[in-house]
Amino acid sequence: LDLRETAFGTTRELQVDTAVLCEVCQGVGAAPGTHPDTCDMCNGRGEISQVTRSFLGQVMTTRPCPQCGGFGSIIRHPCQECSGDGRVRTRRTIKVRIPAGVEDGTHIQLAGEGEIGPGGGPPGDLFLEIVERSHEIFERRGDDLHCTVQIPMTAAALGTVLTVETLDGAEEIDVRPGTQSGQVITMYGRGVQRLNETGRGDLLIHVNVETPSRLDPPQEELLRELAKLRGEERPPGKFAPGQQGFFSRLRDAFNGR
Repeated sequence: LDLRETAFGTTRELQVDTAVLCEVCQGVGAAPGTHPDTCDMCNGRGEISQVTRSFLGQVMTTRPCPQCGGFGSIIRHPCQECSGDGRVRTRRTIKVRIPAGVEDGTHIQLAGEGEIGPGGGPPGDLFLEIVERSHEIFERRGDDLHCTVQIPMTAAALGTVLTVETLDGAEEIDVRPGTQSGQVITMYGRGVQRLNETGRGDLLIHVNVETPSRLDPPQEELLRELAKLRGEERPPGKFAPGQQGFFSRLRDAFNGR
């Protein structure tokens, strides 16, 4: 399924190869006009018991009847359509409703949509596993969606308005003046519908500020003038410790930092 289908739900038609009830014998397995006979070895019980002697005394064991295979009856004239199995294999089409909020690996159980049991027994269930295709823009993490937008440094410094594609269509967001690379703009309620719940996740937009690698002489002159006005011709730089590892963060959490 595509991301939009898993987010909002959809209906799919599936073709499955399965065993269905034989229409000729209606699951009995015997040819029309005949019927199964009761097994004379187990008297219809489908199992036989045997008593053996051991040093502990008499021991009774039970095993499936070897003549009827545990069915309790023998089909002497099997149905030509199903060869006495009571079912035939065919391909059928079923409609499946996929609820909103499913994700990659979700299993859906369809009761009674599996194969008919031997001898016309009740059908089993059909299990579906959802495989979600990757999206060209969004990365899904639970019910939230993440994406990255690149903006020039002038737009980050002055602020701008961006048009963002969401699952609901194009929307505009405000980029505030002074936005730094790595900041996150959150669009609440623009993520994936929560499975079997109300509400939706969020869309988190990670901002990446682009620094120009090539400048023509007028652009370079303008930037040098800006640096002069801001007193940043030879900035001292701001140094900070490197990013903490997991165990360092865990230690600080126990220390109440």
